[in-house]
Amino acid sequence: MFRRALLGGVLATPAILSIPVRAQGTITLNGASQFGDEHPYTKAMVRFEELVKQYYGKPVNFVLHKNSSLGLEKQYFEYMAQGRAVDYAVVSPAHMSTFSKAAPFVDAPFIFRDLAHWNAVLDQDMFKPVADEVERRAKVAMIGYGGGGVRNIFFNKRVTNLSELKGLKVRVQGAPIWSRTFAAIGMSPTVIAYNEIYNAIQNNVIDGGENEAAGVEQMRFFEVAPQLSMTQHAITIRPLCFATQTLAKLPNDLQAAIRRAGKEASSSIARRNPAPIARSSRRWRSPASCTRWSSPSAPR
Repeated sequence: MFRRALLGGVLATPAILSIPVRAQGTITLNGASQFGDEHPYTKAMVRFEELVKQYYGKPVNFVLHKNSSLGLEKQYFEYMAQGRAVDYAVVSPAHMSTFSKAAPFVDAPFIFRDLAHWNAVLDQDMFKPVADEVERRAKVAMIGYGGGGVRNIFFNKRVTNLSELKGLKVRVQGAPIWSRTFAAIGMSPTVIAYNEIYNAIQNNVIDGGENEAAGVEQMRFFEVAPQLSMTQHAITIRPLCFATQTLAKLPNDLQAAIRRAGKEASSSIARRNPAPIARSSRRWRSPASCTRWSSPSAPR
């Protein structure tokens, strides 16, 4: 009986977190992050909270659930689409493919030639049609764009040329565009949950993965995959998302503050910040651990 009651309580947790919550007249918004305090995405959401409070000028509470305590980004997006448990989160576009086939192309491989190109695309709001489609179909708004981390591949063995890539099992994001890109050069792409990558490499289930420096730093992938192939195959874009079902229930001035803060927080914290890249790259201390590649990026 106790076990049944306990299980029921656990399964009911997302429902308990349904929001917005008004405690003694104060609105409470719930955010979620896969990472801890030092990750740029978490910092962006903390800055988002600060700016909302500044622009709104009235009491509003924020609860940011960190370190994957509410699951992973895929779950966050599903919760936001359902209007429960999570109000805002930074989410990979790959997890939006159920609602928009175009969404994974926002940060697909080999779209951007460099960070300046990446910034120019975002500054001109060229992904607005994709954002509009996601908001219409998933009921989740992209209120800001962060990221900017250059993605490379890390292995548990040294790889120096294309022929050595053949058949290697590499963890990729779930959207088909990622699997097809890596398969096109003969690799064996594998979709594994983000929090299982470390153990999968350690147990030789896969040979490596791909990520930006901030993710490698946070998850310590360099411990099990000490060889870095600097393919520079993508520059990350991570939208700061907000559940529109929650947004619609909020006062108009708070809605305006959220949209303004989302854009500014994402830009000021995550974008144009090369520090995590340089810091994490030093984890591969020996030149023998790094292999530089020439990436066939977007045409100049």
